[in-house]
Amino acid sequence: METTIELPMPLEAGDGRASGVHVPDVLAPAASFVHATIVPAGASLVFVSGQVPEDVDGSVPDTFAGQARLAWRNVERTLAAAGCTLDDVFKVTMYVRDRRYREDNRLVRNKVLGSRTPALTVIVADHWDERWLIEIEVIATRPVTKGGGVSNG
Repeated sequence: METTIELPMPLEAGDGRASGVHVPDVLAPAASFVHATIVPAGASLVFVSGQVPEDVDGSVPDTFAGQARLAWRNVERTLAAAGCTLDDVFKVTMYVRDRRYREDNRLVRNKVLGSRTPALTVIVADHWDERWLIEIEVIATRPVTKGGGVSNG
């Protein structure tokens, strides 16, 4: 069976942000996330290394939800240092210690991301530090300005 997918190409002039692709003949992603994301030509990609639930003082929250909120805060701070916000994120990969944290993970993620719909992958995996229950990495794009340059934030 051959499927034809119409991609939103070329990207229309607008705010220079990535746009999502929905594929009708593939199982829908969880919630309102997307199958794929197209990054506009000329945009700078920002790869945020895995952010862990540890504060600068070495403290780690006791609960999964607390750890998830801290890891997301670390993601947001790292994005800000690179001139980006959560609005610029087009791919999220989450490493969760155990399946039993699925619901808490979903609740915190949805609260943090709100209406944003990046491509999303959640992987159940062990972590470097035994206290960590989650690690989050993202890829963002610094928007292209109307003049064709890349925004500095």
